Parts: sequence; structure tokens; C-alpha cells
Amino acid sequence: MQERKGIVTFKGNPMTLLGPEIKVGDKAPDFRVVDTVLAPVTLADYKGKVKILSSVPSLDTPTCDTETRRFNQEAAKLPGNIVVLTISLDLPFAQKRWCAAAGIDKVRTLSDYQDRSFASAYGVLIKELKLLSRSIFVVDGNDTVRYVQHVNEVSEEPDYGAVLTAAKNIR
Repeated sequence: MQERKGIVTFKGNPMTLLGPEIKVGDKAPDFRVVDTVLAPVTLADYKGKVKILSSVPSLDTPTCDTETRRFNQEAAKLPGNIVVLTISLDLPFAQKRWCAAAGIDKVRTLSDYQDRSFASAYGVLIKELKLLSRSIFVVDGNDTVRYVQHVNEVSEEPDYGAVLTAAKNIR
């Protein structure tokens, strides 16, 4: 598997991302994850929709909690053709518990714990931590990648404005 260094740090320490570099203009790779009731979910389930794919290390950490709550608030204001999917390696049962406690009802949380399918396809698995990096991919209705953001320091929040602008500007 391809190793990419120097893209992200965790608490100042350089990390290694495993998998390919996904770039703007690439065809979005398919993936298979599961939702909070263990039902399989793939990219094709959102065909025709603009997708904000937000990978996070764990919903049970302060930054991931803040990020997912913020995207939930923003999702309520987005047009119906835009979906926000937050993907982590958290177990689906933990995601379901967290969403219920946090009142998350607009963002769909998905777990990549079974196969690391999303992690491998999008190059966001942190080798040293065995967690997903904080990365966002905006994918249009034809499954073309239109925006990519790897948050340099994994413990920091993404640039929400840039992500939302990218998603809203897709025609």
C-alpha cells in the first residue's frame, strides 16, 4: 500500500497516510461502510447527490465532536441535493449512541471498521494511529471529486467555510 508522509501531523508529530492521493477531478472511489444498524452503505447509495465525505479519527474526541455537530447545524441549511457523511472507525453502536446523545439528525455517521474500505480507497488511514485522518472530500452528483481538504494538524478543525462553499457551488 502506498505511504504518504508529510501531509498531516498529530500533536505536532508527522504521520503517514496509507493509500492513494485523491485529487480534484478524480473519479471518486467506491467504498463499502456500514451505518449505525450495520446496513452496508456505498458511494452508489448517494448517486446524483453532492456528497460531503468527512473522515474523522473518532466521534468520542473533542474536535470530532465539535466538527460533526457543526456540520449537523450546517446540513440543516443546505439544499436537499447535498448530503453530509461522517466516516470513522468507531463501531456503529458507539456512533449511534453518540448521535443520540449529541442530537445529530442531519449528518449520517458511517463506520469503516469492518474493511477499512473508505480508508484504503481515499488514502486517509494514519499508519501510526490506525485511525482515519481528518479529511474532507466534496464529490458531485456524477461522483467526481470537486474539493479535497486534509486538515494539516489532525487535532484541529477543518475550514468549514471552504468545504461548504465548494459543495454549494457545484451545479
